[in-house]
Amino acid sequence: MPLTGRWTLTRYLIEERRRYPDASGELNALILDVSLACKAITRIVAMGQLGAGANGAAGGAVNVQGEVQKPLDVLSNDIFLRMNEWNGHLAGMASEEMDDPRQIPEAYARGKYLLVFDPLDGSANIDVNVSVGSIFSVLRAPADVIAGGRDVTEADFLQPGATQVAAGYALYGPATMLVLSVGNGVAGFTLDPNLGEFVLTHPGIRVPEDTQEFAINTSNSRFWEPPVKRYVDECLAGKTGPRGKDFNMRWIASMVAEAHRILMRGGVFMYPRDTKDATKPGRLRLLYEANPIGFLMEQAGGRASTGRQPVLGVKPASLHQRIGLVFGSANEVERIERYHHEPMDDVAPPPLFAPRSLFRD
Repeated sequence: MPLTGRWTLTRYLIEERRRYPDASGELNALILDVSLACKAITRIVAMGQLGAGANGAAGGAVNVQGEVQKPLDVLSNDIFLRMNEWNGHLAGMASEEMDDPRQIPEAYARGKYLLVFDPLDGSANIDVNVSVGSIFSVLRAPADVIAGGRDVTEADFLQPGATQVAAGYALYGPATMLVLSVGNGVAGFTLDPNLGEFVLTHPGIRVPEDTQEFAINTSNSRFWEPPVKRYVDECLAGKTGPRGKDFNMRWIASMVAEAHRILMRGGVFMYPRDTKDATKPGRLRLLYEANPIGFLMEQAGGRASTGRQPVLGVKPASLHQRIGLVFGSANEVERIERYHHEPMDDVAPPPLFAPRSLFRD
């Protein structure tokens, strides 16, 4: 692994391919096409309010997640499709913005991979100029799809995260970055606007095992399960509490930005299962968010969990399945898992009387 930032993404992928003499190069070509889609999206995102219709609702259209689509969601999804449907490396695609899998048009050759993506994660933050991103995951297509050339079905995409061939995200911030793993650690690339190329700037990214930062949406605290509340209360107690150290809390409300911060300096992110909506076992999407981010965390020495089990071991039940997610510094994630498995008798009961003020509400 080089110590300078002079390698382009292309050279990095070529060097990785050399570990497998029999590799065809199809995965490299696919990732380069994904990176091209990310370059196109970064130009549109950078326009902000100057982008035509970028901040309004897409005619009131609602995606399969029940969320109102912005024009930028639709446009980003279309860019991913157009950049990748023709290359002959894919058997099919699935997107957070589409109800069903996307078939490769008959005019194009079909390949041995499946591409799963969230074309513009955190698009609700576009209005306030907060960093957003694209998340992607590469899976192998089933053998009968490759051999027989049949159309892909939803079931073909329902693979545990541990089977991912590659995963990554693009972060559209002050600088555009592509963070990638092809199963041999994690590397970060910064887009050089002069070259128009992603250049290796962060080789061998590692997540520190310990941290003093956590990220969670505290407005949902009344819906948290007891293990989550216990963990957060201990962090908030600081040096005088059972953890014996002060913690800082962060919350960006942009999945890619949260993951990037943790990859750069450690931390733990929690969007756990709660009781806010009994019909949803979690907020984040297993295939489009939890699995690719979990893959990156594990490859960088971190950990990703549902709170109860490693997220990469979960067998998806549906294309748009939601799930609780905790990821980041390994020791903190392991502690949260342990709290979920400990009998509640081990947790101190609440006081008989709640704290009261001299003044009535």
